[in-house]
Amino acid sequence: MGTTTSSGPYWGIDLGGTKIEGAVVPSASDTEVLCRLRVDTEADQGYEHIVDQVGVLVERMEEVAGPRPSRIGIGHPGVVDPTTQLLKNSNTQCMNGKPIKADLERKLGVKVEMMNDANCFALAEALLGAGKGGSVVFGVIMGTGVGGGIVIDGKALYGAQGIAGEWGHNVLDPEGPQCYCGKRGCVETLLSGPSLQRYYSEKWGEHVSMPEIMRRYERGGDPHAIETVDRLVTNFGKAIAYIINILDPHYVVLGGGLSNIPLLYTRGIEEAAKSVFNNRFETKIVKHKLGDSAGVFGAAMLTVS
Repeated sequence: MGTTTSSGPYWGIDLGGTKIEGAVVPSASDTEVLCRLRVDTEADQGYEHIVDQVGVLVERMEEVAGPRPSRIGIGHPGVVDPTTQLLKNSNTQCMNGKPIKADLERKLGVKVEMMNDANCFALAEALLGAGKGGSVVFGVIMGTGVGGGIVIDGKALYGAQGIAGEWGHNVLDPEGPQCYCGKRGCVETLLSGPSLQRYYSEKWGEHVSMPEIMRRYERGGDPHAIETVDRLVTNFGKAIAYIINILDPHYVVLGGGLSNIPLLYTRGIEEAAKSVFNNRFETKIVKHKLGDSAGVFGAAMLTVS
């Protein structure tokens, strides 16, 4: 098996619940891919099948891009526990408790660098996207769930337990909704798309999507849409201010479906400024630039050294 040099190209794989995507990028400053392919995860067929599917994808990438490198980066839901080396907290539940890193290295015959998909998003945006040039970047994913990743001087922060950046399970309102993690009022229970839809439906008795709630808010005349969106903006400002007070990032990059809400970049910043411990607000809160490519690009960037 051949290898590529440490200067690139870089191979990354985004291991998702429904699809596994791979890309080869020529350098740590270039988003023009040499190869981009995907296969279905087919998670219903079990853990071993998922490992096999990664192998299938890498073989196909080799056919297009040439010999696989000595290292491949892989982004995934959940965290590889640094003590046990077993996957935890993944919503692809058949992967939890499995030695995914060791099994993939055995399957692929190369060293594998793995990180949570939110960390990969943050790393891609810090090196190639909206946070480029910032030495401290916090990447936020606000969609079906709420996650985050921290990048310092071009390196994603893993932490002692592998949970660096997990702001979604900080308690924001102790009397708030019950979270699946066992606590009440986590950031995720207040800022995720499903939680906002639930809040609206409880107030109005009608189940509508978040985009429809935003349309009703923009048209005016729907007090429940106004209350839902005001609650989102206020809680976003408060939650992100706590992160800013601790990390003091140059950039906060927003991703996920809710990152498309313009109010987060105006009123959301105003709300954050109220709780930041400084006499001015200098952190830039910006929308992602890489879109769906961030996960696979960030995975590739895990192998940059």
